[in-house]
Parts: sequence; structure tokens; C-alpha cells
Amino acid sequence: MPALRARFGALVREVGKFGTVGGIAFAIDLALFNVFLQAGAESLLAKTGSTLIATTVAFAGNRFWTWRHRSHSNMARQYTLFFLLNGVGLGIGLACLAISHYGLGSIWPEFQTPLADNISGQLVGTAIGTLFRFWSYRRFVFGEHPGTEPARPAAPQDPAPPAGEAAPQQPPHASAPRAVPRM
Repeated sequence: MPALRARFGALVREVGKFGTVGGIAFAIDLALFNVFLQAGAESLLAKTGSTLIATTVAFAGNRFWTWRHRSHSNMARQYTLFFLLNGVGLGIGLACLAISHYGLGSIWPEFQTPLADNISGQLVGTAIGTLFRFWSYRRFVFGEHPGTEPARPAAPQDPAPPAGEAAPQQPPHASAPRAVPRM
């Protein structure tokens, strides 16, 4: 039970740090998205540009704070994988924005307003994309790599009998525990 509690506590700390980094990146993304929209940029280009800049901030925060205790042997690999997986997250946000702006907006013009674009791209798209990002960053980008866990001690074995003596015989029932059938 203490091991489970420790793992849960570590997960809660990671989620908290990831949320803080994500909140900062979200604020940057939101501000830049609206600056780009006000400057006359097309909705999808504005979202792409704001996300790319916010992603750079998020990578630095996650690598050097959220998952600093994890293995960091190949920064180029992590950086590339981070951006590729973030591209999937961006695709999720862009899909939400495109469905709202172009799909629903062709039927109802209210879905082509900056408010509707912010709701679909920033709130809905970011929420779904964030779930994907946390899972994928934790698993693939900043995951524990094989060989980074400390070696577990081997189970104690019975000492070998002195030379010339036979090994003691154990009764058959003591050699291995029996499985109890579940009902």
C-alpha cells in the first residue's frame, strides 16, 4: 500500500507541474492567437503560429521542471518527439477549430466569430489535446528508459550443502505455493 501511495503522490506532483507549465503555455498561446487574429491572420494560421511558440515554452518547462527527475540522455530525440506529439495535439485543436469555424460556421455564421473560434480552438481543442499530450509526453518523451531503474536484489537462495553431503529433501507440498481458484 505505501508503494501505491508513493506512485499516486508522484503522479499528482507530475500532473500539477504539467498543469502549471501548460497553464503558462496556454496563456502564451491564447494571447498570441488573439494578437495574430487582430493583425488579420487567418484563423488556422494564427492558431498554428501561437501553438508553435507556446510549444517551445512548454518543452523547456516540462523537460527542466516537470520531468527533470527522468532520464535525459538525448535532448535532440526528446525535442523532436515532443514536437511531433505536440503536432498531433495541434491537429486535435485545429480539428475542433475547423469543425466549428468551417463546418458549423457554414450553417450558422455565429460559429465564425472570434468568440466561437476561441471556444472551439482554445477551450475544447486544448482540453482534448492536453489529455493526449500528458499521456504521450509522459510515456514517450520523458518516460523511464530501460536500464534506468535500479536493479532489484535477487531473491535469497538456500546455501549449497557442503561438499560430499546430499541436499536436504523438502516435502512436495512445501516446494511451491498452490494457486487458490477464484470464484
